Amino acid sequence: MKRQAAAVVVLYLAALVALTWPLLAAAFWPEASLDELRQVFSQWLYWSFVVVMIAGQAALLVLPVKVASRRPTTRRSLLWPIAVSGLMMGGFVIGAICALVELVQRDHAFNSSWIGWSAIGAGTVMWVGWTLVFYRMSQSSEARDVISRQCRLLLRGSFLELLIAVPTHIVARSRDYCCAGAYTFIGIALGLTVMLLSFGPGVFLLFVDRWKQLHPRRGHERPAAGK
Repeated sequence: MKRQAAAVVVLYLAALVALTWPLLAAAFWPEASLDELRQVFSQWLYWSFVVVMIAGQAALLVLPVKVASRRPTTRRSLLWPIAVSGLMMGGFVIGAICALVELVQRDHAFNSSWIGWSAIGAGTVMWVGWTLVFYRMSQSSEARDVISRQCRLLLRGSFLELLIAVPTHIVARSRDYCCAGAYTFIGIALGLTVMLLSFGPGVFLLFVDRWKQLHPRRGHERPAAGK
């Protein structure tokens, strides 16, 4: 099960890296040169973002691995998935604020440092709020249902995020000022990456079902060996 979970994490990493170039090209082409697009892969902020998202994907897979392995699950094992889901909800708020601010203030948004700190502050508050909501939800749900409910909410949140970020990005790109669409692009990037992240547990369960079909005896005997 751990190998299959690791495969999902690797697939998610590959999807993030593969999407980076086309997404940047679609957002800023033809103004951005090839060298400028390549520079993204040399930025520590980019790789920090990737590491955070990969860690989040791994955290969401902890509980499905235990359930698929028929290992006992405790409330403590829910804490990381709950915290990660709350963090992603906070990221939606940051992306939405960035997109709406650029839509309203145009290039003046890049000259105001308070905007970034305000977005981070609002995202932090939303992170704490949604973490508490997810924690309350987990008290009245089976452990195996917690992740599926969280992933459904993350998927819906990513759609809502893109409904805000994509139209504002189109409007921003039609304007004539330096770095047009940079803030709205943040919203698009957050929406797409979290959307992919929400599919992780489902992809893992598909791997598990396929593994059980190919190894029916091993899938049947494993619970008996743990008794």
